[in-house]
Amino acid sequence: MRLNNMSPGAGSKTGKRRVGRGPGSGWGKTCARGQKGQKSRSGGSIHPRFEGGQLPLQMRVPKFGFRSRVGMSTAEVRLNEIGKVEGDVVDVAALRAANIISGNVKRVRIILSGAVERALTVKLGPTLGVTKGARSAIEAAGGKVED
Repeated sequence: MRLNNMSPGAGSKTGKRRVGRGPGSGWGKTCARGQKGQKSRSGGSIHPRFEGGQLPLQMRVPKFGFRSRVGMSTAEVRLNEIGKVEGDVVDVAALRAANIISGNVKRVRIILSGAVERALTVKLGPTLGVTKGARSAIEAAGGKVED
């Protein structure tokens, strides 16, 4: 079989409808367009986004995103990452010293992802938080979470 011998299956392609060929064809005179109106004229198609003169959706929605200033200075730290901290005390300064968070991060939240192998003391404060699952995993490893 060659490309020039290939053809679509029988009945899969239908021919173009030939309209305006008299009343016997079933598509004569108005050619199934109806009597009057925009859709009966030639070139009288309405694009799919047209909403009848109402302000279109693409003009109503905002054209720019939202970037939270709080989100830019907030970080999530996994449990397996706090194991890299030198010493037994984990706070924001220790995370920054261990190069886990960058300098512009002001708020940190420790989440349950991975495991902690050694006993650590996590000192909570206004800038450091721990999820319930992470708290239970730290305490199960022999560590403690201080408020």
